[in-house]
Formats: sequence, C-alpha cells, structure tokens
Amino acid sequence: MDSTTRFYFENLHAKDKDLQYEAFNQIMVATQVEVDWAYDVWDQLLEDLRDSNNHTRSRAAQFLCTLAKSDPEKRMMKDFPSVWEVTFDKKFVTARHTLQSIWKIGLAGEEQKKMVINQLVDRYINCLPEKNYTLIRFDILQGLRNLYDAIKDEAIKEITLDLITKEEDPKYKKKYAAVWKNV
Repeated sequence: MDSTTRFYFENLHAKDKDLQYEAFNQIMVATQVEVDWAYDVWDQLLEDLRDSNNHTRSRAAQFLCTLAKSDPEKRMMKDFPSVWEVTFDKKFVTARHTLQSIWKIGLAGEEQKKMVINQLVDRYINCLPEKNYTLIRFDILQGLRNLYDAIKDEAIKEITLDLITKEEDPKYKKKYAAVWKNV
C-alpha cells in the first residue's frame, strides 16, 4: 500500500471530522478501480464491522463492498455474512449506507453477483416487518439498478421488475418503478 493510502486509512481515526470525511472520500475514489492492497486492510475492516462506533462499522462495510472487485481469492464469499449483518445495524443510517453499497460486491464475479442478488431479493420479500421497510425496498431496487447499469445483465432487470409488481401499495409501486424508468 502506498503512503498516501495508508495516510488516509490512518486519518479515518483522526479527531477532526473533516479529516475523517476527506479520508473516507479519498479511499472511496481509490477503490473505484481494482487495487493491489485490498488484503492489507481486509482483516482490519472485518474487525471494524463489529466496532462500537457506528461510523467505523459503516465505513468498513462500504470499503469491503467496493474492495470486493480487488479480491482474487474470493474471500468475500465467506465474509459476506459479516458485511450483510451490517445491513441490519441498530443505527439505521449505518444499515442503510451498507445496503446502498452492497451491490458493488456483485461486480466481483458471477458467484458474487448471484449471492448479492439472492440476498437482496430475499430481503425485499421479507423486510415488511422491519422499520423503514419502504426505504429498504427502495435501496434494494436502486442497488439492483446500479448493478444492472454496470454490467447490463438482463436477468437483473427481469428480477427487479418482478419484485416491483409484488408491491401492493400504488404509491410505492410508482416510486419503485421510477427507479427503473428509461431501461
């Protein structure tokens, strides 16, 4: 890992919130492409998923999601349940940030894509008892749209449009369908 990236990871723990925010953004930019240092931070990020600080949990989950494409050993296949667990975090904002990033794991390969889609579909169908389930459903559909836009897999489109038809509330059916306009 280069010294600049290491510096940003160190600044995630700075007292200055602006430094933390800048570090987060720089790491997210760096991980938009494959990187060769994913395993330098992987185990620490897994530990951070259980940290008492919700910001640490959120950042760790988002970083692992975006680092999945830099995971030739396919560690994410066994570590996914730990990341997925954060989508149920007691702090809704942490859960939501993770849910909004989870689709990125699907960019790592066919196995990862299937795993992510299956989990998202299951959550969409079974999230009705959860608080804020309409936001959860929206984030799932948006994540599936993001994945579709990135890889143009028509099966994702079909699965998602089928999920939207299952929504019984016309207001939310319309809102969810809007995510998939122009496809």
